[in-house]
Amino acid sequence: QVQLVESGGGLVQAGGSLRLSCAASGRAFGSYGMGWFRQAPGKEREFVAAISRSGISTYYADSVKGRFTISRDNAKTTVYLQMNNLKPEDTAVYYCAAVTALVTSIKEHEYNYWGQGTQVIVSS
Repeated sequence: QVQLVESGGGLVQAGGSLRLSCAASGRAFGSYGMGWFRQAPGKEREFVAAISRSGISTYYADSVKGRFTISRDNAKTTVYLQMNNLKPEDTAVYYCAAVTALVTSIKEHEYNYWGQGTQVIVSS
């Protein structure tokens, strides 16, 4: 069983930055691919970024490429999402997720553990 706890969300003005953290339980963190997803009001949850088990490979949605950076610290069993140049359309609940059967994935249905989410609001 993997427990994921996100933190770092909040209210920020457009153009600002936030850093989300996701702390994971369990000793096998280094064997999990990790991802961030988000769900805006009235919309389906969508992929944001993913990182491989080792942290070598990263993947981003086109909408955040160049502005967001995913990283991980396996010693601290934590994955991060640095969000820069935030836009009002980035407003959403952000979820981190773990995939145990794959190195990593951009597909929501392949993730088998989810956090409770953290709210990000970007004002214009």
